[in-house]
Amino acid sequence: MPDLRVGVCYDFRNPPDSGVSDRILYGEILEQVQWLDQIGADLVWFTEHHFVDDGYLPSWVPVAGAMAAVTEHVRFGTDICLMPFNHPIRLAEDLAVLDNLSGGRVELGLGMGYAPHEFKGFGFPVSRRLSLMNEGIEVLQRCFSGERFNYSGSRYQFEDVVITPGYVQEGGPPLWVAAMSEAGAERAAHYNTNFLPQGLRRRSFDPWVKALTESGRDPSDYRVGIIRSILVTDDRDTDWPVIRAAERYRMALYEKFFKESGEGIGEPGDPVPQTWIVGGVEHCIEEIEAFVRAFGITDIVSMAVPPGLRASQMGSSLERLFKEVVPRVKARLVN
Repeated sequence: MPDLRVGVCYDFRNPPDSGVSDRILYGEILEQVQWLDQIGADLVWFTEHHFVDDGYLPSWVPVAGAMAAVTEHVRFGTDICLMPFNHPIRLAEDLAVLDNLSGGRVELGLGMGYAPHEFKGFGFPVSRRLSLMNEGIEVLQRCFSGERFNYSGSRYQFEDVVITPGYVQEGGPPLWVAAMSEAGAERAAHYNTNFLPQGLRRRSFDPWVKALTESGRDPSDYRVGIIRSILVTDDRDTDWPVIRAAERYRMALYEKFFKESGEGIGEPGDPVPQTWIVGGVEHCIEEIEAFVRAFGITDIVSMAVPPGLRASQMGSSLERLFKEVVPRVKARLVN
């Protein structure tokens, strides 16, 4: 099983009534990432959405480029980059530049989206997302090979393409595929990528394990990542209510998207846990270790600045997470 990596995630959501400008929010987060890179964070991930009134991050590559310039260790990734809204050749070029700027510290997690307003905004129907997703992955894999190629699909046709500059990482940035359904889990297995399970375990994680094992592959050879936030505190009654309010605001948007799309709701079952882990150092260590062992998790990221909060409000928890919690979790997993 690959080594555990722990990091942070950003969506750059800035509620209209926050009283903080987007420019200041971006600046504070950039400073925070530079600090986190110095105290032991392994990952910085981004999420992508479009046309949201609180400025939900629509374009993660330039942010990662800015962060790459002030960091040395953290790896940048997405959970998720919405493949249907990204032209695969253009994305491959952006990633080639970012891979060079960062010294080979970029990865790419892909999903196909579900919010109807986004597809309307980009001017094509939701019904195209499956073909755009699958063909996008296929084109990216050809781009990442470093070889000249042709491609002919229903959405994309390319002739005599090779991506320059070349990638620092051999084979290009590692690819991940997100899934909330059996089809998504089978897609990740089919394209032989790392995996980002969401939603019900029986519809995402379990089908992925089954698809790999039935084809003779070992799930423990792959990276499995998730956004699961962690608040390290000895005073839950004081510190948690503020975070909980921000988390409720954050989740309300997804509930709206789910309702509008008809996806992600209405089915009972055992979910892949994404609820916050809240408590002291010992509690957080126990919870993270149990979670990692139960699902073969290799990558965990915590929302570093929930919507409406300032970077400074999360500083104490993040410092304890990376200085006190994560080193001990990693040591216990090795033993």
